[in-house]
Amino acid sequence: MRSMMVAVVLVLALVVGGCGDEPDALQRDVDAIAALGTTGVQARFVDVATGTDRSRAAGRADIDAAEQVSTEGYFRIGSLTKTMVATVVLQLVGEGRLTLDDTVQQWVPDVVHGNGNDGAAITVRQLLQHTSGIHESPPEMATADDYYRLRYQVRDPQETVASAMRHAPDFAPGTGWSYSNTGYVLLGMIIEQVTDRPWHDEVRTRILEPLGLRDTHWPGTTPTLPTPHAHGYQQFEADGPLIDVTELVDADASVGHISTTADVGAFYRNLLGGKLLRPEELAQMRTTVPVDDVTGMVWPGASYGLGLFSVPLTCGGTYWMHNGGQTGFLTNAGVTDDGSRSAVVSLSATLAVGEDVARSKGFAQLRAVNELVDHALCEK
Repeated sequence: MRSMMVAVVLVLALVVGGCGDEPDALQRDVDAIAALGTTGVQARFVDVATGTDRSRAAGRADIDAAEQVSTEGYFRIGSLTKTMVATVVLQLVGEGRLTLDDTVQQWVPDVVHGNGNDGAAITVRQLLQHTSGIHESPPEMATADDYYRLRYQVRDPQETVASAMRHAPDFAPGTGWSYSNTGYVLLGMIIEQVTDRPWHDEVRTRILEPLGLRDTHWPGTTPTLPTPHAHGYQQFEADGPLIDVTELVDADASVGHISTTADVGAFYRNLLGGKLLRPEELAQMRTTVPVDDVTGMVWPGASYGLGLFSVPLTCGGTYWMHNGGQTGFLTNAGVTDDGSRSAVVSLSATLAVGEDVARSKGFAQLRAVNELVDHALCEK
């Protein structure tokens, strides 16, 4: 299931990683997520100013074994990949190789068309900000049978876009907001046209290698995760069984990278700290628009920039974040406005949301994750 808010559940877990007899705030929040039925949770908080690097975990790496969740474990980061793609695009803007007002048609001609879709009317900025109006098709992996049938299928970007073009736009470009994985697939195609290299090679050479993020990888067609890792579990329907969905081929410019809490936090701290973009492009990234009502239920007061959400902190001010849900894994990464503090939490079981979103355990899981990030970034 390839969605920003993939959500899901399991029954209780072991608690590990505590600090003495009395768990600290981060451990308590990790435990609270596990108590909802999440099989495995790991979280990391870093404060550059104080030199703090604290990681905590709860649950099992495998529900059929006693192995505990590793705080150094690998996981699929899902839509956090979008922030990396947005960073590459803005670097290219800073180099004068494209502009945010360039149209899709200029870079990938005759791909966005039909049923009212018009690539000449959609800009790079609108793709980055989810204001293009391109319709997001329902997830292909909606059931366990879908997973077993499609888990090793290699997705072609052209096919992904063509599938979206079978639908009319949700709204005219620039007149609304709707989360679009297809928009970021198109951005990957644009990066490749501008640079004449695969988009993930640009991520590697422009972001991962300069920052020394050696534990972040684009898996390509490899369905397995490096060791150590927790198994990923998906609950496809409310009260349904948890399905082991650890093996998966699903890597394009909207999702796909594999990483660790340490690397993810380092990426976002360096990004907001001004190490990856010039001030002009970082300001563009942080210029936001309102999100839709459903997204606002999960992150009250949120708005969206270019590959980043802005979310209010309960202690005042805002933080920048992205959520990543990718079949069996759910990740949130939050960072303070100056890039000095980061909180990253990865769940290796996603719980079903169902039709009654606000009352579902999947929604409770998402809110508990948000509370962990808020508590950590507000820590005195």
